[in-house]
Amino acid sequence: MTLHPHSIGPVPEETARIAHAACPKGNPYLQMRDLLGTIYDDQLFAVLFAPQGQPALAPWRLALVSIMQFAEGLSDRQAAEAVRTRIDWKYALNLELSHPGFDFSVLSEFRARLLAGHGEQLLFETMLEQFKTHGLLKARGHKRTDSTHILAAIRTLNRLECVGETMRHALESLAVVAPAWLLEQVRPEWKERYEHRIQEYRLPASKADRQALTETIGADGFSLLAALADPATPAWLREVPALEILRRVWIQQFYAPAGPVQWRSNEDLPPAALLIQSPHDVEARFGVKRTTTWTGYKVHLTETCEEDLPNLITHVATTDATVPDTELLEPIHAHLAERDLLPAEHQVDAGYIDAGILVTAARVHQVDLLGPVKVDTNWQARQGQGFAAECFEIDWEAKCVTSPQGKRSASWKERVDHLGHDVIDIAFGWADCKCCPVRSTCTQKKKGSRTMKLLPQAQCLALYAARQRQQTPEFREQYAKRAGIEGTLSQAVRRSEMRRSRYIGLARTHLQHVLTAAALNLIRAVAWLTETPRAKTRPSRFATLLAAS
Repeated sequence: MTLHPHSIGPVPEETARIAHAACPKGNPYLQMRDLLGTIYDDQLFAVLFAPQGQPALAPWRLALVSIMQFAEGLSDRQAAEAVRTRIDWKYALNLELSHPGFDFSVLSEFRARLLAGHGEQLLFETMLEQFKTHGLLKARGHKRTDSTHILAAIRTLNRLECVGETMRHALESLAVVAPAWLLEQVRPEWKERYEHRIQEYRLPASKADRQALTETIGADGFSLLAALADPATPAWLREVPALEILRRVWIQQFYAPAGPVQWRSNEDLPPAALLIQSPHDVEARFGVKRTTTWTGYKVHLTETCEEDLPNLITHVATTDATVPDTELLEPIHAHLAERDLLPAEHQVDAGYIDAGILVTAARVHQVDLLGPVKVDTNWQARQGQGFAAECFEIDWEAKCVTSPQGKRSASWKERVDHLGHDVIDIAFGWADCKCCPVRSTCTQKKKGSRTMKLLPQAQCLALYAARQRQQTPEFREQYAKRAGIEGTLSQAVRRSEMRRSRYIGLARTHLQHVLTAAALNLIRAVAWLTETPRAKTRPSRFATLLAAS
């Protein structure tokens, strides 16, 4: 398929006349077309199309349809039907009223082109550039970031279901690509065992029977893998994706096949970041956040929060469910810096901040991170009595710590801990500690002197300053604005069904999130340009009743 750039031109006269007469005055798509134009042009997507082939549908239209689709939470079929039947969509897309539309599969093909050409950011960043020209975005303002969990488009499987489904998935794939070879390997009992989807209600109830079935499935898988390893087997069969998944799952769930098949104990499984949860989406991971557990991904949205401008999403990041929030802030800042959209103040929750990030954000990007840092967990700080680490005076140049009683530390040892972090171990002399009159409020050790663990100077000072800052009324007033990002996540979930992935895999799920963010931005920009008031937080009817009584 080749790209022949289409002349965009004005909206057809009949479409414009009937659209303005028939559609409500505040229709967002009419306003979008009148205020922002078509946003995209065909040349932007030229790299995604081959130089030869049948003419493609106008990519700028498909891009706009994809965003409008997510603005209303429509499926591909529903979006294609809207192009065919809705006057406001025809107006936004510069189409004649008689235009027949296109087959819904075109939208899937367009998304595939975006992913294959690494063009998923084209839609999002081009729209942001348009907003810049309208004065809706500025550098060095205020931004806020938060994340939410995303459910993968798969069933949640237990371990036995996972290995059974992996074996069945491999057999189903082989039945399509190498039926003759599979018939030579298949055993009679495999038909009953793998004919139907592996589900919990079909599995044995007793622990002994489940263990036996697990070992049987394991033996079946090792038998199939051994046949694949046979030199007589065509080499290309080993490259079938379903068989590579089988090999990886068997490594994770079973011990080596020499001797009886052994099911790995839960303690001997790979970490959650590596453990495959389903053969149908090998990138989905099991995540835990406080009391919430899920299998899938996480999305991080960063938006502006200016008083005199609309709240627009400027960065979207999608990760698997196990990636800590602290690993995202530096990439977010780096990406915003490339597009001249770095904030002066960035509001985040406690999950994004640690001492190292505080220092990096300030030194590298000149960004003031605003958010609660972890409090001192030592018993002195928790109980609010005695001498916590912040009560000691630190001489960084002399590498010495002085206690509130005027005693100097006896040792200063710099090392790297088991997590790879630089730390400093401090110890005071036993002669000073054993006769100290306030020993009981300084250490709970019956024998031995007071010890402390410090971070490197820059991190330590940044952490102390952040802890002091978050106790002030000014901090609480500034940080209250961060709650607005919760409304953005809620809008994305309710309007575009962002909580559940529509597609399989991390890349496709990220594209869904980018389209969702672009859709929200479009809605918000149009509302701002037409001076539509922002919706206020609506209290529940019960709260309203109590307030009125």
